[in-house]
Amino acid sequence: MKKPILLYILQKEFTQIFRNKGMLPVMFIMPVVQLLVLSFAATFEMKDIKINIIDNDKTPASRELVSKFKGSKFYTIINYTDAYNVAETDLKTNKADIILQIPEYFEKNIVKEDAAKVKLTINAINGSAAGLVSAYTMSIIKDFNKDLIVETLGTKMEMPIKTNTSYWFNPELDYKTYMVPGILVLLVSIISLFLSSMNIVREKEMGTIEQINVTPILKYEFVAGKLIPFWIIAMFELAFGLLIAKLIFSLPMLGNVGVVFLFAGIYILALLGLGLFISTISDTQQQAMFIAWFLMVVFILLSGLFTPVESMPHWAQNLNIINPISYFIKVMRMVLLKGAGIKDLSNQFIGMSIYAIISISLAIRMYKKKN
Repeated sequence: MKKPILLYILQKEFTQIFRNKGMLPVMFIMPVVQLLVLSFAATFEMKDIKINIIDNDKTPASRELVSKFKGSKFYTIINYTDAYNVAETDLKTNKADIILQIPEYFEKNIVKEDAAKVKLTINAINGSAAGLVSAYTMSIIKDFNKDLIVETLGTKMEMPIKTNTSYWFNPELDYKTYMVPGILVLLVSIISLFLSSMNIVREKEMGTIEQINVTPILKYEFVAGKLIPFWIIAMFELAFGLLIAKLIFSLPMLGNVGVVFLFAGIYILALLGLGLFISTISDTQQQAMFIAWFLMVVFILLSGLFTPVESMPHWAQNLNIINPISYFIKVMRMVLLKGAGIKDLSNQFIGMSIYAIISISLAIRMYKKKN
């Protein structure tokens, strides 16, 4: 019985992939290394805030406030000084992130006037980091203020309002829990888009595309033969990445992982189709890589991986309709962290299915085969 032509194409593609010794590490080793590195590096958490303290009061009250910062795991006191210009020099030379200045008569003002002031000077070159430093610091000062109120009203006096805080979906507020699903999407996307975008154009550069063009292979068979190997590889890498995320980062998987793979299958088809479309309109691998890199940078910045989509300008939010990465990141986080099902994600499934149909159709249409 004669083997279907598609199987010959698949055999050729897999042979070509595994013969390329330079491509194998890119496909199987680099994504794992990037997942391990980026999951720790891509964080907005402030874990080592360097603080310079100016205590001009030197009273039990000021020492108690300073002890609050000493006891925090987020702060490192790098210097005590009485001179503001010394502390300011540390801030300008990046030796300190924040200056806490406790003025003279701090305790006296608390006792006599029921009010006192402290001065905070924060290095705000990085606005996001400065906002977090300010929030952490104000939280400690608020805690100190609450202790003063209890001491003033008496130790037996209870606070009028008690609050018990619990955090849904990420109880420990571990930033890696939030980032790892997005980074997995990023790595699968890079593999899918970059490798597929250089596929057909590589055949052009090697001259083998002319040999393929004179064969009786149909256009859809050729495109399917180009898509399926990378689809299998990308799905394998997603599965391996989820395994690493579970074993190393203890990533919660509250939802059905099958929903993730079902959506990933459609998503990878969409990205592979886009990559093949890029490959058909490019003349060299370098040109294809530049186009793919341009699209990938735009997709990542608008995806919500690092900053919430809701905080972006309205035009950027509308532009995300054509951003496949934003769909998959939302699905990954909702399924793994919230336990969402297919019904909750129907809009994402419909949108990505349309995206896959359009991208693959464009790839087939733009592939110019000469019979």
